[in-house]
Amino acid sequence: MKKFQPQPGFQVQAFRFALDPNAVQERALRSHCGAARAAYNWAVGWVTASWWQRRAEESYGIAEAGLTQWRPWSLPALRKAFNETKHTDPRFAAWWEENSKEAYNTGLANAAAAFDNYTKSKQGKRHGKRMGTPRFKSKRKARLSCRFTTGAIRVDTGGRHVTLPRLGTIRTHEPTVKLLARTQAGTARILSATVRHERGRWYVAFQAEVKRDLERVARPDVAVGIDLGVKTLAVMADSTGEIRTVANPGHYDRARKQLRRASRIVSRRQGPDRRTGQKPSKRWEKANAARNRVHHRVANLRTDALHKLTTSVAAEYGTVVIEDLNVAGMLRNRRLARRIADAGFAEIRRQLTYKTRQRHATHLVAADRWYPSSKTCSGCGTVKAKLPLHVRTYECDTCGLVIDRDDNAALNLAALAAACLTGTGVAGDQDTTEVVSKPRGADQKTRATRTRRKASAGRAGGATLPHQRQEEARDRAHAEALTLR
Repeated sequence: MKKFQPQPGFQVQAFRFALDPNAVQERALRSHCGAARAAYNWAVGWVTASWWQRRAEESYGIAEAGLTQWRPWSLPALRKAFNETKHTDPRFAAWWEENSKEAYNTGLANAAAAFDNYTKSKQGKRHGKRMGTPRFKSKRKARLSCRFTTGAIRVDTGGRHVTLPRLGTIRTHEPTVKLLARTQAGTARILSATVRHERGRWYVAFQAEVKRDLERVARPDVAVGIDLGVKTLAVMADSTGEIRTVANPGHYDRARKQLRRASRIVSRRQGPDRRTGQKPSKRWEKANAARNRVHHRVANLRTDALHKLTTSVAAEYGTVVIEDLNVAGMLRNRRLARRIADAGFAEIRRQLTYKTRQRHATHLVAADRWYPSSKTCSGCGTVKAKLPLHVRTYECDTCGLVIDRDDNAALNLAALAAACLTGTGVAGDQDTTEVVSKPRGADQKTRATRTRRKASAGRAGGATLPHQRQEEARDRAHAEALTLR
């Protein structure tokens, strides 16, 4: 399927608004989202049924030519098969007319995308972890979501209502003037709308084609390096030498006492038990809703703080240098996982990526994952062999510089912007700089499994000789390596 391309000078942007549906409208919203989940499960079962049938026939000794044909999983094929089945299948025949066709199309489109991702992952054409076969969505755990691409999709002129197919006019919790003004001026065109139940509320997100000009930043000639941390959320050092610190709000830590109290109340109520079929009591549902409200407030506060931080950075500096952190690996540290997740390192990187590219004429530079920003001296460039995490002050043995560890890392990241602008050190320009290996093999990926130590001829006690270990521990200069995003 051909991917949508916006017009020249236009960008695809989402506008999300909270909804205030009444009881009838909320029931209709849940019905549409349930229809999308049912259509997804039907598509997964319909496609995989042919797989299991072929496997059974192969076990019987049937030749390849006589096996059951593969069922296609493209969206047009799934839509055609579902339209033929919904009239006679007892799972859909009695109620499929109650919802919009877009609800069923949402589930079929998600199933087609899931099968495409599975096949690409199996063939090695998809980045990331290998994906398994699509599985059925549980009614209890599935996220309520439905997408509308055709029909009456608009923002009403009053600025407090939206209109969706089969759902009618729904009041919004917040004004929609930001999108309404653009549509009335002809600078925005709504492409689709997605309703979702998230954090205890119903939201609608309009995907629109918006005419947007790049905004000039306040300091286009200044570069900033951002070092993210747990105790301090971000340390920003610019090319002029100014260092600013953004404290970590710690929203989750502040709410832990309240969450502990709410969880204790929930544990004392009669909750659900799937093994015995016990249903939760009304008091348990009320206590659980109160606990969820605390979680939702923490998530909203975190989102608001990160958006304010990234927006201010993207609107001020001409070049932003960030680290390519392995957040998934950092979360495996049980001592720091809670604080790292609360800080939102990956969300900061995601927001800076699209805000610098779509809103401002800002260069975003991502330092190499193995670049030792904390171990490198910002004064002379000497790289320490070891710098434990508990050492918060950097002391250079060569030039005698004494500086805070995070400030030193931010200054080193800011210095990478100069290498990027002058054409040295960029990923596509590596031949212009002498390549110097990092201490202790930091320029290589860590092995997933530990190598077996075997004594070989001439090497007693292991694969590394004592004099080689001494050379690896020696401080040496480091050549900058970064990638431009």
